[in-house]
Amino acid sequence: MLVIALDTSTPAVTAGLVALRDGGPRALAERAVLNPRAHGELLVPLLREAAAEAGHRLADADAIVVGAGPGPFTGLRVGMATAAALGQALDVPVHPVCGLDAVALRVPAGESLLVAADARRKEVYWAAYDAERNRVDGPHVDRAADVPTEGVHQVAGEMAGELGLEPVEPRFPDAAGLVAAARTSLDAAPHPLVPVYLRRPDAAEPAARKSVLVRGER
Repeated sequence: MLVIALDTSTPAVTAGLVALRDGGPRALAERAVLNPRAHGELLVPLLREAAAEAGHRLADADAIVVGAGPGPFTGLRVGMATAAALGQALDVPVHPVCGLDAVALRVPAGESLLVAADARRKEVYWAAYDAERNRVDGPHVDRAADVPTEGVHQVAGEMAGELGLEPVEPRFPDAAGLVAAARTSLDAAPHPLVPVYLRRPDAAEPAARKSVLVRGER
């Protein structure tokens, strides 16, 4: 199976082609650029470069996997909208995955793990995993100081240095990790493409306008 992998849930813009065989996902070609302000400009060109390096057309893909967050609204909608459009154009299923899972599955098993990503406003997105990389808690958004670390040995992700544990790679989801996170669902109907924001939007509905009339006036 040939899978397109996309992620814009972090400051890294990631696109790649992954071969999924009995030995697990193997990235044939991948591009990743750290630029939180250029997701929309970079994602499709990076995917085309990766496809050319892998010697494939996008039409060769059997499925698409996309990071669904947690992440900021602006970044997430680029990757998910692109994945949805490609899925429709290529007539292939699109599978959303948790970006924290994609990071966790690239850390060798054997120790309990936290994955922490930047949620801004001095907060982190985080999830906890057991020694076999099954998610056991999260994803959540909290201040770094409020993330429970008791009994955890390692932390991965871009905010690993904020939790006071042994930091390990990777910092961001990569193509193979994204496909690994979707591996058990690729043969089934995909889940709905629903982004994971975790945080309520900053915008609020406007309150009712105050009357300019003085009490008693008609």
